[in-house]
Amino acid sequence: MLTRDQVYEKLKGYLEEMFEVPSGTVTPESRLFEDLDLDSIDAVDLVVKLQALTGRKFKPEEFKTVRTVGDVLDRVQALLAA
Repeated sequence: MLTRDQVYEKLKGYLEEMFEVPSGTVTPESRLFEDLDLDSIDAVDLVVKLQALTGRKFKPEEFKTVRTVGDVLDRVQALLAA
């Protein structure tokens, strides 16, 4: 199973690779929409990448309340633990 730190490093890489967000600016407190300038389409693309990483399918409602990078990490860890 991936650790939270491993998921965090992968997530930073995805944000940089897919959306040109400098990985040095990504913190657990970073807000996806306000700080990192993602939109809803970007969020869907990110979920697809995370599903590939974890090999698990995410339910859309599990990500409706996600606002920060830390929230994404929490959801991924919860899914991996299930």
